[in-house]
Amino acid sequence: MSFSSDLENSFRANANRELALPMENYMKNNFSFLGIKTEERRALMMQAYTINKKEVNANYREICWELFNKKEREFHICAIDLLQKEIKRKYVLEDISLIEKLLVTNSWWDSVDTIAKYLLGGYLVQFPGEIHKAIERFSNSENMWLNRSAILFQLSYKEKTDFDLLKSECDKHKNSKEFFIQKAIGWALRDYSRFNPNGVLEFVNSAKLKPLSQREAIRNIK
Repeated sequence: MSFSSDLENSFRANANRELALPMENYMKNNFSFLGIKTEERRALMMQAYTINKKEVNANYREICWELFNKKEREFHICAIDLLQKEIKRKYVLEDISLIEKLLVTNSWWDSVDTIAKYLLGGYLVQFPGEIHKAIERFSNSENMWLNRSAILFQLSYKEKTDFDLLKSECDKHKNSKEFFIQKAIGWALRDYSRFNPNGVLEFVNSAKLKPLSQREAIRNIK
């Protein structure tokens, strides 16, 4: 057996259609679900991981991509969890290609936001020299999810956020009619306002953001 097959057998044995239906509705029916809740999904993944740890350690990139191409959403989220677990501080330069593929495949906010914050963000911490090239490409893309990722990738950077870069990305996309872009701008600014409220407020007052972005950005500023 292998990790992927062990995991799939375990997931399908524990599928619950009654739970799957509200999950699918919550995700606007963009994906099929098996109906496995978060805690159970993680426990089943760890069971398969423990049995197949050597294989996973050697092939986690390939396993992640294999899982991400399965039909049900639980596999996609499991793929992201697995990659986060294995790749932290062990990126190679070429991993930007895998990260980009994950961002544009089976895309929705739940996968994209985690990939952007932890995988893209972690990759660019390890390779800061790649920030300009990667973010410029993502930001200029016609793919809305890559645009969103370019805005959100610094969410885990906290006080180390490059505020000039964040402002540049927000300004660049501020006229977008996409809900997920407007929301990302507000979220990124609100998150950084914990460390620089005056800077964020000054930017919001001058940037002429969409109302949604503006409301989200200043929500926690007193």
